[in-house]
Amino acid sequence: MRCSIVLAFLLILTSAMAALAQEGGRRSGAAMDIPPAPVESEPVAVKWLMDSLSVNGRETVTSVYLIYCATNSSKGTGFLLSSGYVVTAHHVIAGCPAEALSAISTRAVRLAVTSIAADDSHRDLAALKVQGTPQTGLKIDTRPLDVGLQVSTWGHPLGYDGPTPLLAVGYVSGFRADAGTDHSRSPVKHLVVNAAFNPGNSGGPLLMSGEPAVVGVVVSKHAPMSPYLQSEIDVLAQNPYGMMYVATDPAGNRKQVSEAQIVADVLIYFRSMTQVVIGEAVAADELVAFLNDHKIPWVRFTPPSQTRPSRKPR
Repeated sequence: MRCSIVLAFLLILTSAMAALAQEGGRRSGAAMDIPPAPVESEPVAVKWLMDSLSVNGRETVTSVYLIYCATNSSKGTGFLLSSGYVVTAHHVIAGCPAEALSAISTRAVRLAVTSIAADDSHRDLAALKVQGTPQTGLKIDTRPLDVGLQVSTWGHPLGYDGPTPLLAVGYVSGFRADAGTDHSRSPVKHLVVNAAFNPGNSGGPLLMSGEPAVVGVVVSKHAPMSPYLQSEIDVLAQNPYGMMYVATDPAGNRKQVSEAQIVADVLIYFRSMTQVVIGEAVAADELVAFLNDHKIPWVRFTPPSQTRPSRKPR
């Protein structure tokens, strides 16, 4: 009896599927008379963004790139100089060979990196040479900055690949001398900005709002934690004992991790998500010195009109 019920159910299901297939075929046949929709030449989100921007805004956005490393799936931001080089932060490309790097434009065009033209861990800056001759590019504004100046950055926070970058706006709120990685060298001048910088914004251009003028390079955000708490997380991260699990990283590599290491990874991740709206950017003076040291050409920004008063020397 039970077998009969099952067979009957299968027959009903088979008949229903055949009817649906026949109906689907009729609909598909009718649809063949409708011409296919035209293929868009660029993502619709790009069109929306470009339509909303001024001429200067479009010039800026088309000069911003998502920097991607294929070996570890890490992402950051970079920007094109008018001389044809792409500038980013050193820590964005650290440990990634040139052949694994690519720069992806706002219009989702992927450019291979042919070489790392310059790399400075002390200043946390790097310059990349990319294939072809990219259009547009940004100039550098070397005029002194005043506290209170409105600035902005376009970037790919948290690996956002829309493919359009996202805008963050804030004000120059101060300056900081960063010790860098080489204590035998001079401290690195940082601009402190009260803007929402996040992981992934690093390497992006800090711009004078309303102008395609680079005044700095985004390198960090503040995520406060006491040394004691940091040391406790470090102990967890270095503990290879306890319950063990197999984890797979973004590149597909499998490794064993302990329960303590998983907890440490989660705490570190949530710390990186902390947002106190204080970030830092390497100042344009440092960017210019870096480019000059490595004989990389750059172009000084000359405003069409005096957009902000020149500060008188003290």
